[in-house]
Amino acid sequence: MIARIHAAVHDAVATLTSADAAREALAEYVPARRVLLLHREPVLRRVGSVWRLGVFLIDQDAVLRATGSLVRATPPGRPQYQSQSAEARRSLRAAAQRGRFHDGETVNFDAPRIDLDAPALRHAAGPLFLRDGRALVRWSAAADDAAAREFEGYLAERVDLLAHPPEGA
Repeated sequence: MIARIHAAVHDAVATLTSADAAREALAEYVPARRVLLLHREPVLRRVGSVWRLGVFLIDQDAVLRATGSLVRATPPGRPQYQSQSAEARRSLRAAAQRGRFHDGETVNFDAPRIDLDAPALRHAAGPLFLRDGRALVRWSAAADDAAAREFEGYLAERVDLLAHPPEGA
C-alpha cells in the first residue's frame, strides 16, 4: 500500500509539472526574536512552492504535506483592534510582507510533512491514514473516518482539477 501511495504522489507531480499547474508559496513562520540588541519582527520566510490539492500540499520533490495555515500577501493595514482574530490575520499579512512575497500571493505555512510509512499512517490523526489495508483521506476536519475517501481517487480528482481547471476558474 505504501508503494501505491508513493506512486500516486509521483504521478501527481509528473502530471502537474507537465501541465504547468499553478503553484503557491510555502513558507516557514519565524517568530519575533532578538538578535544582539535588535528586535526582529516575525516573518514568513519562503522555503519553496507547492501545489494545493484539497487537504494536501505536494512539492516538486514529491513531499506530501497536510494543508496548514495560509495567508494572502497584502498590505497589512493599520491596527483596528476589532477582534483578536482580525489582528492575528493582520500580523500574518505583515509577516508575509516582511518575507517579500508578491502582493496577492497565497502563502502556505504550518504545513506538516506527512510521514509515508505504514506504522505512522495506521495511527495518523491527519488527513491521510491507513485502515484495513486501504489508504484513506479525511477530507474535512469535521468528517469522521466513516466519511473518508480512497486516497488515489481523491488525489487523481484534485490533480485533474488543478491541471485542467474548468473554464472561467
